[in-house]
Amino acid sequence: MTQSSSDLQACTSVPAERRPWPSAPAYPASLLRMLALSGYGLWMLLGLALALGLYRQGRSEALLPLALGAGFVSVGLLAAYLHLPGLAEWHGWRPGRHSRPSGEALLALATYLPMLAVAGLVRGDNAFWATRVAGAALALCSAASLIYAVQAYRRRLSANGLRASTQLPASRVVAACYAGGLWLWLCLALQDGAVHLAGTRPWIMVLLVLALLLGLIEGLRWQALSPPQARAPGDPVPGRGARFVAALFTYAMPSLALLVVDLSDAGVSLVAFAALSCLLGRTIEQHAYETALARLCRGDRSEHPDV
Repeated sequence: MTQSSSDLQACTSVPAERRPWPSAPAYPASLLRMLALSGYGLWMLLGLALALGLYRQGRSEALLPLALGAGFVSVGLLAAYLHLPGLAEWHGWRPGRHSRPSGEALLALATYLPMLAVAGLVRGDNAFWATRVAGAALALCSAASLIYAVQAYRRRLSANGLRASTQLPASRVVAACYAGGLWLWLCLALQDGAVHLAGTRPWIMVLLVLALLLGLIEGLRWQALSPPQARAPGDPVPGRGARFVAALFTYAMPSLALLVVDLSDAGVSLVAFAALSCLLGRTIEQHAYETALARLCRGDRSEHPDV
């Protein structure tokens, strides 16, 4: 079975015990999922900042991250409409084949509504109450779509895979905020180089804290996937090489770029490098983790062939 471009392949018409377990994804599918994750992270942070009245004034300052997030979220839907090999499903839905959208796809589509509302409401002064309400709805819908997608993906796992992926929802939300925060900074830096009237240093500190939190959660997630007591002496740790490369691109390079920007005011190019590096690292980590989960499910199936 080929992995589709969404985190979910909802099999609502098939009993839970007979649903096919996920297979190892292809890199294009992992990349599309990470783009969508970054887009939802952009929308979550932008919506939260608008709802709390912390976002910068100006129409273009809100429209640019809205448009970039929409592009990231929609690229998987476009690939599904084009029926590209291995990418023909979007949230369990095959568009254009007389099939009704799954519940996951409907929730993902519903997220566009507050995004369009924010786009229509933002003005020079973003303190208008309706703008703040629309921002809150955008943040909540984006988070709900992410969490629902992850939970639907987890429901397709074996019992051991389900236990091992307990930290996956929290990991996805924090990863979305971290990646989306880098892209949001890039959008604002493209405007005039500033993130907030208070300067860029508080934003850098927030991103570094998110990176530390994400690294901690991911460490726990990988440890749950392959606990030391479950490995025989000499057995390799699953995905160790891919995890090292992913950590280099996800944490080391972006953090170094953030510090250089803070110390030297190097500009947009380093912020863009940090965002692209994080995207690449998250794609590698996502591919390695889902491959390890698929291997765990296959092992459960070989032990329990009647499932």
